[in-house]
Amino acid sequence: MAMPKLAPVPVANEKLRALGILALNGMFDEMDAVGVLRYAINEVLPGDLAIVSSFGADSAVLLHMVAQVDRSLPVYFLETGKHFPETLAYVETLKRTLGLINVHAIHPDPNDVKRFDPNGDLWETDPDSCCHIRKTEPLEPITEQYGGWVTGRKRYQTAERGVLPHFELTSDDRIKVNPLAYFSDADVVEYRRTHNLPEHPLYAKGYKSIGCAPCTSAVAEGEDPRAGRWRGLNKKECGIHYDFSGAIANPMTAAARHTLWKDGAFIADPFKEWAEGTNPSEARYVHVPMPEFLAHRAEYLANPHPLGLLVSPGDKIEDVADDLARFASVAIRFPAFTDGRGYSTARLLVERLKYAGEIRAVGDVLQDQIPHMRRCGFNALVVSHEPTRQALLENRLPEMALFYQPVGVTEVPLGTRPFLRRVS
Repeated sequence: MAMPKLAPVPVANEKLRALGILALNGMFDEMDAVGVLRYAINEVLPGDLAIVSSFGADSAVLLHMVAQVDRSLPVYFLETGKHFPETLAYVETLKRTLGLINVHAIHPDPNDVKRFDPNGDLWETDPDSCCHIRKTEPLEPITEQYGGWVTGRKRYQTAERGVLPHFELTSDDRIKVNPLAYFSDADVVEYRRTHNLPEHPLYAKGYKSIGCAPCTSAVAEGEDPRAGRWRGLNKKECGIHYDFSGAIANPMTAAARHTLWKDGAFIADPFKEWAEGTNPSEARYVHVPMPEFLAHRAEYLANPHPLGLLVSPGDKIEDVADDLARFASVAIRFPAFTDGRGYSTARLLVERLKYAGEIRAVGDVLQDQIPHMRRCGFNALVVSHEPTRQALLENRLPEMALFYQPVGVTEVPLGTRPFLRRVS
């Protein structure tokens, strides 16, 4: 079966917003796991939900529930290239036993592996980066295609998961559904026994939580089931349940006041503010000031995490022309309403340097500027000025139809000699 969902979908689910995340959890706190899953698939996000499964020790339980509700639900398996052979065999066993018909393996980008882990031993020195390359990065473009996704996380697994609800609204306005949130280890074992589900081949050998082979070990009797994951390291998560900043994602309990305007709405901003002293090799989801990037260019280029670039008045965007593909976003700073140098930078990015990523305006962004910003190539705005926020929300920005100073090649200027500039 072909990979489903070819294009991103809007993430702001209206039904969930209408209900409210707290009300939704209040309604279903006492509902059984299958009921939560069925409601999520059929009512909350019909046709817009997928599941990511590790096919580990507990995976058969949730996948059995999926098979009961909708065996065609897209199931994604992160094939990191580091799994136990037993896990790969278990994938095929569960597909066959449960009748799952829509399972897809996601592989890391071979260029990223070649660049950052050519010897296959990155897990020894930097397990966070190894997980990022092999799990987080490959999964992001998949989850972005859905309004939400199902996880097998449970409260008992870690202290951080101890308050896990059935439904989470994440900071990127997507829904995580956790049907097994209230399951105990005994519940998992009992469910597997009751339904005669096939056991992971390594479970009987003491592997109670199973990830990639190099970072998974057996646990002793009475030991925490996840103690065998990244044993001896200060690491409890692979990264796919991290928020943008690298911290464990927490459910949003109230409507957030977002400042990033993009695609016609205020949305959660994946980028956080740059901090002096940030390690170039560890930075992620920050806009790196251009002088900082140029001073440590090699380190930032080797950094596997998503980065943006911050351009201030006086910075020459041409100095990073060869590196623009490295940045997911370029932020152009407007320190004052009267400083218009950022418009020229945006035009250079779009017209001359052919940058196709996000171009955002930051700083002093007011409603009278926005029409011209859009004309110059800005496709995102960071807005804190309240009247401007309201103008955007109410779609009452000033309109421009006549141009004395045209932008690009599609605008014909008003004036005495418009024939000198023709539309191509």
